[in-house]
Amino acid sequence: MEQGLATITLILPATDETYSLVETVKQCSTGLPGRILHFIIVTSPKFTTPECRETITKLEAEYGSSVVSFDQTRPGLGGAIQDAFDKTTGDYVVLMASDLETDPVVLPQMIAALDKGADIAATTRWKSGGGFAGYNPLKLVLNYGFQLFFRILYFTNLSDLTYAYRAYRTEIIKKIRFEETKFPFLFECLLKPLRLGYKAVEIPVPWKARTEGKSHATPGQIVDYTRVGLKVRFMKKSDMLYTGAHE
Repeated sequence: MEQGLATITLILPATDETYSLVETVKQCSTGLPGRILHFIIVTSPKFTTPECRETITKLEAEYGSSVVSFDQTRPGLGGAIQDAFDKTTGDYVVLMASDLETDPVVLPQMIAALDKGADIAATTRWKSGGGFAGYNPLKLVLNYGFQLFFRILYFTNLSDLTYAYRAYRTEIIKKIRFEETKFPFLFECLLKPLRLGYKAVEIPVPWKARTEGKSHATPGQIVDYTRVGLKVRFMKKSDMLYTGAHE
């Protein structure tokens, strides 16, 4: 983007994060000097802890209108992010975690990729410069096989289709009809843009296990992810798009 700098919305679902949420906001802010950043922190009426809410209140006081928070109305992680999509107004939108599993150090590279014309800047743990620290060995093998299968099925060179650390042009996510409300939404929201012909580039990023909070992922989710992957692959493109106002 030559004329002016794109404004960026960063979506951060939060349940039990405290110091890692503060560090995420701080590192994103210092890593993108001169940019206009808007942090949307999505909380859960059921799962977000009082300590996390207190941390968010402090962030809102420190960063002013750059940080806003609200309780999700749709169910699940996917529902929380879709609620945030509805409130997104910037040129770019970033999906990342609040627990530092999505390393803010590569965020400037992701934004630079969009500035240069990419529609989506995705991250990968599987290429040189990436890697896994503290990842369950069995899950790693299953993850590799899963990625390989869907790379072939979607005719894509992307190597990490499930890691939900991505930056999008906001206009893209506003056009697409998302259906999943649980974790497989994180798969759906890359597969549908790929099917619709949007250009995605990958940036290697090292992954390390979270040091705060607990994961809500479950082993059985691989079945749901597979269901979504197969469904989207054979779905009509017209059914992926909004035809009018968001419903």
